[in-house]
Amino acid sequence: MNLDEVIRLLGRIIEIPSFSTGEQRVASLIEEVIRQHGHAPQRKGNNVWVRAHGFSPDKPTILLDAHLDTVKPSGEWLTDPFTPVERDGKITGLGSNDDGASLVSLLAVFLRLACRERPYNLIFSTSAEEENTGEWGIQSILPELGRVDLAIIGEPTGMHPAIAEKGLMVLDCVARGVAGHAARDEGVNAIHAALPDIAWFRDYRFARVSPLLGPVKMTVTVVSAGSLHNVVPAECRFVVDTRVNELYANEEVLDVIRRHVACEVTPRSTRLRSSSIDRSHPVVRRCEALGRVPYGSPTTSNQVVIPYTSVKIGPGDSSRSHTANEYILVDEIREGIEIYEKMLNNLIL
Repeated sequence: MNLDEVIRLLGRIIEIPSFSTGEQRVASLIEEVIRQHGHAPQRKGNNVWVRAHGFSPDKPTILLDAHLDTVKPSGEWLTDPFTPVERDGKITGLGSNDDGASLVSLLAVFLRLACRERPYNLIFSTSAEEENTGEWGIQSILPELGRVDLAIIGEPTGMHPAIAEKGLMVLDCVARGVAGHAARDEGVNAIHAALPDIAWFRDYRFARVSPLLGPVKMTVTVVSAGSLHNVVPAECRFVVDTRVNELYANEEVLDVIRRHVACEVTPRSTRLRSSSIDRSHPVVRRCEALGRVPYGSPTTSNQVVIPYTSVKIGPGDSSRSHTANEYILVDEIREGIEIYEKMLNNLIL
């Protein structure tokens, strides 16, 4: 695929609504494109993957992955989110930056490298349900992918390698009291019971601070209590967004929290774990040789649900993701393809 073909494919992707769990049509498009280039894609649900010719169990395996799904349009779009608008080297459209640019760039590089002798096996996958970390996303095809020695996760990073990524726990917390009439001195106000715990989440500092990801970060994001002005609420519920660095296991953080607060704490999941790759890994050293700067990423990706050594890198800027008038620059896609290819060309694991 040359650059013009890549840009046209991105436009076709933008035109197809592909919210999480609804990626059927865009998955079929990617299947069609892969077949047109002489490869035999496989599919499970809305996940599509393909192995380059010459697959050998004696070689290490590299996986190139980018996700198909987008969030729904937000904010005030100046154009139709599903109509790609290319003007002055900028392509505007929903999913252009997150994650269409990485998808088309990685596919282009896969098609180039698949035609060459390589010291590794190569798999390209485009996965569903990344935005909602759904059960039918990449984790549903892990058995089919088999052993993977390195995963390149395409996300908008400005083509700098994210060598560590925070994990995520969403905590549902409940403080309990006793209902009573607000006009009389009766009942136990659950809001008052929750306040010390909410303050603890605000003020507590975990000891281990990552040089790449910083501290574990806990943020109370939702609070709900009561329904009538004259009734002392018997229950106060609140939600805590918890971002875990690579120096802690999620279960370890959860144990510390439960030992310090009085409210009930229930994690929605503990499986979205932090990840990191050693700075001395060959792919990181190759990135640095190309002038790319390793960093730690506060945002999550498919890295949280895969068991492989991985690095997150792709064209675009994370700050544009999930915003109105999302865009990608043609030059960013051109640079992305060039850097991916140089990263992977004859890489020895």
